[in-house]
Amino acid sequence: MVNHHIRTAEQCAQEQLDAYNDRDIERFASVYAFDVQLIDLASGNTFCNSKEALIERYGPMFDSHPDLHCKLLNRLVCSPFVIDEEDVSGIHAGMSLHAIATYECHNGFIQRAWFVREEPS
Repeated sequence: MVNHHIRTAEQCAQEQLDAYNDRDIERFASVYAFDVQLIDLASGNTFCNSKEALIERYGPMFDSHPDLHCKLLNRLVCSPFVIDEEDVSGIHAGMSLHAIATYECHNGFIQRAWFVREEPS
């Protein structure tokens, strides 16, 4: 008998966070659905419409930012949604970004995600 383990919403969020912090684009992308949508919450603009677009966006960022790190500050789970409060560093020297990511997960994959970040004052 084959055991088909399907990731929970919380496992999806954690696995992609771990891969993000390892800057492992293959592992990172493996948690997302093929037709994933990544959306800027403030503007409503979709900035990725597929796993291929996600790889094209995040792959170069992982390669060019060796200090990239996302610290999880708080997590709320209300399946199929996970809301992460994050502190992201390593994109801009000496600066971190306060951000919120909301993941919608189905069948063990992130289907849609919304992102908002606090603008530096």
